[in-house]
Amino acid sequence: MGILCIGILEAAMSDTLAGGRPPGGVFTQPGITHSATIVPMIQSLGLVSLVVRDYDEALAFFVGKLGFDVVEDRDMPEEHKRWVVVRPPGSGAGAQLLLARASTPEQQARVGSQTGGRVGFFLYTDDFWRDHARFTACGIEFVRGPAEQPYGTVAVFKDLYGNLWDFVQLKDDRDGEAEK
Repeated sequence: MGILCIGILEAAMSDTLAGGRPPGGVFTQPGITHSATIVPMIQSLGLVSLVVRDYDEALAFFVGKLGFDVVEDRDMPEEHKRWVVVRPPGSGAGAQLLLARASTPEQQARVGSQTGGRVGFFLYTDDFWRDHARFTACGIEFVRGPAEQPYGTVAVFKDLYGNLWDFVQLKDDRDGEAEK
């Protein structure tokens, strides 16, 4: 849980950069004093955009091969696009994936290389070997095979455009962290 300070932002930022804030939620700056109310802040990551070439081919991969659920698939004719959101099965309130069709040459050039060749996405599972076998049977290309790491079992696969994904089952002592 973070802390949100309501007050004058510039003074708060200046004071924080200059060494912090005095007790009681009062920010000071030479010649200026600002009071602030400190309230708890809860945030979560809602959507992550993945630039895709075509909505339907992306849905065929994420839903048909990875088994993701379609959260929303809505036409937006005024913007000449669709709002397509998917999520891994059983993920509940976790981050969801917005499949965003590339609409400019610059966006089209990014399809498959949004992270410059680094792993950019992390898919957690509760049963690595069950899902690895299913993904392999569905033709998912693993570019790095299963390996035991201190945090769990991991392999790296490519999505239909070449983006790299870590596929991970966390060790029992960390299982809950995938859902936080």
